[in-house]
Amino acid sequence: MDKELRTILDQIRADLGKLAARVERLEAGEVHPAPVNGHAAAAPVEEPPVEEGISEETLLAISAAIAAYLGERVHIRQIRLISSSAWAQEGRASVQASHHVH
Repeated sequence: MDKELRTILDQIRADLGKLAARVERLEAGEVHPAPVNGHAAAAPVEEPPVEEGISEETLLAISAAIAAYLGERVHIRQIRLISSSAWAQEGRASVQASHHVH
């Protein structure tokens, strides 16, 4: 084998060893791993805060309702709870309209 090729293969092996060690640290939960080959590690991505308002069962029910309405499975990207008194007002109007005044 050519000496230059052997040097390249040795460098690849060393890089793979460093990469394997970095993956092990990441899987162990280390947040800020050391840079590899002088390259700075990417900043950790912070997840947006998760609101505890919608349970998995509710999400599945919403997904099933949308799929039944559209006739195909869809990907839900966002669900927001909007505080509005419109539903409450409609409910009260419905109840009041059901009462018979004599």
